[in-house]
Amino acid sequence: MAVTSTGTISSPGIGSNLDVNGIVSKLMSVEQQPLIDLNTKEAGYQAKLTAVGNIKSALSQFQSAVQSLSDISKFQSSKATTADSTIASATASASATPGSYALEVIKLAQTQKLASVGQSSATDPVGNGTITFDFGTVSGGSFDSGTGKYTGASFTSNGSGVKTVTIDSSNNSLSGIRDAINSANIGVTASIVNDGSASPYRLVLTDTATGKTNSMQISVSGDAALGTLMNHDPAAAPAGQGFSETQTAQNAQFNLDGVAITKTSNTVTDVIQGVTLNLAKTNAGSPTTVSVSRDTGSVTAAVNQFVLAYNQINKTLKDLSAYDPSTKTAAILNGDAAVRTIQTQLRGVLSNAITGSSGAFSRLSDIGVAIQKDGTLGLDSSKLQNAINSNFSDVAGVFAAVGKASDSLVSVTGSSSKTTPGSYALNITQLATQGKSVGQAAAGLTIDSSNDTLQIQVDGITTTVTLTHATYVDAATLAAEVQARINGAGALSSAGSAVSVSQSGGVLTISSNRYGSASNASITGGNGMTNLIGAGQTTSAGVDVAGTINGFAASGSGQTLTGAIGSVVDGLKLQITGGALGNRGTVNFSRGYANMFDTLASSLLGTNGPLSSKTDSINATIKDIEGQKSALNNRLADIEARYRAQFTALDVAIGQMQQTSAYLTQQLANLPKISSS
Repeated sequence: MAVTSTGTISSPGIGSNLDVNGIVSKLMSVEQQPLIDLNTKEAGYQAKLTAVGNIKSALSQFQSAVQSLSDISKFQSSKATTADSTIASATASASATPGSYALEVIKLAQTQKLASVGQSSATDPVGNGTITFDFGTVSGGSFDSGTGKYTGASFTSNGSGVKTVTIDSSNNSLSGIRDAINSANIGVTASIVNDGSASPYRLVLTDTATGKTNSMQISVSGDAALGTLMNHDPAAAPAGQGFSETQTAQNAQFNLDGVAITKTSNTVTDVIQGVTLNLAKTNAGSPTTVSVSRDTGSVTAAVNQFVLAYNQINKTLKDLSAYDPSTKTAAILNGDAAVRTIQTQLRGVLSNAITGSSGAFSRLSDIGVAIQKDGTLGLDSSKLQNAINSNFSDVAGVFAAVGKASDSLVSVTGSSSKTTPGSYALNITQLATQGKSVGQAAAGLTIDSSNDTLQIQVDGITTTVTLTHATYVDAATLAAEVQARINGAGALSSAGSAVSVSQSGGVLTISSNRYGSASNASITGGNGMTNLIGAGQTTSAGVDVAGTINGFAASGSGQTLTGAIGSVVDGLKLQITGGALGNRGTVNFSRGYANMFDTLASSLLGTNGPLSSKTDSINATIKDIEGQKSALNNRLADIEARYRAQFTALDVAIGQMQQTSAYLTQQLANLPKISSS
């Protein structure tokens, strides 16, 4: 028997064979029943938390589905096909009008290609300098296909802007020039061809843009050797044309329903409204057919997607709140108020008619979507097809947020969650304008070193350009040169700014391509200022559009008018592209069911929504249970310690009594022997 130094038994039960651990364990199992109840309760709340998470996930998926259906293009797509896809391919946007067209391609657009004089080496230095590229139209004169040179031609810049490439000691070989041009990304690709001659290396330049207006004019400032190789002015004598033209820039020529059409590109976007044609091969004399039709299949698929998305969220809510009377089993969220709120609000959206719409449909049932007896949505495909056939463009308004203006020069470009559906009057008090400057005298046509620089300010950005030295044939040609040089300035192009330069009676007008108060354009200095505009210029800054929507003063930015903050038209964006001042009709704005469900889902999932409140409540309850469990565990530890102390003391007492009993038994057994003695 193990005994401590004080005589106390060190291990429970050793002194008396009493099962102290077993007794305490059984007593504690009774004491722990409240803790088991708390664990069970906590597990129930954890299950509810998981169920709410499942609802959030399902609702997020539902929102993603309806968000995609809020895009009006889902319901207004068209498709275009060609009878012979080797001749051309076609695509259509929502604005395309159904029809059939005969297409006959006479010529395909092509780029200009130039080849230099042969060089003996691709790696030997040629010379340093700056190579300037301009792009435009070569006209008049004659072309010698044998030499690839022009005689008596003229060159007119297209005004898209000049581009420059710097050549120095690091890249002044033929291969270096090639790489520098390619790295500059100026719309020209360069390569080196070995023609097998005594001087076999020829630099070949290809304009990346097709069409007659994209021929190249190349000039060089710097070493003479570089100029001899690279100078190429199709308006100069053949000796001034350093390159031979191996392929002439050419426009596409085709007939559409017998109408002759010329375009600079084989990708044609502005002949049939909403249709892009990609010309691939000529078929002169054998027209093919281009067919444009409504893409009703995509609309049907979108409506089916909406029905499926609603039924899925409806099933999730129903399953988590169900009760089976046969088994008397309730789902985890049966009777939950948050679930009932969500179900009520979802059904409420379905029961509301669309307001503010000018379309033919105001309810889902108008296009064949209806609530079934079990609460799900069903689709009558034949009724949907009839709706598509009769009012194709109005089907979009049943689902998406749609705005439509009665004025053709007004378009709805956006809205916000604060925009209220309705019909609103529009009044314009000021149209947006472009900043511009007009010279006071006819521009001088001769440009030389005494008058070749201009300091120009466009949209608040100031830069300096240098004009090409020449005597220009007329003011229109000079205007094209000025426009090209300004638009080629890196400071402007990198900021997205550009100008248009025109002339009337020889007087130049420079206009910013931007609308609104941020728009301005003027010549502010340079030795060529007086030559171009005379003693001065008349400048006018651009102004923003101004007016009211539904009687509320709207804010203007460029051509965009935005509804007043805090009003029913808050966030409604209108683009005003022209027209008269005064009353401009009405603007109708409506929210379709997909858009309304998207807004509702955002509310339900938001920080103040029922799901967040439910989650917060459950988490608070779980936290409270955890607190109770912690306090109970501390109390149980105290109880167990007390039980162990008590039964250990009992064990010791019994052990001592057993020792005394053994001693007395031994003494009593010896009594007869003592008597005999």
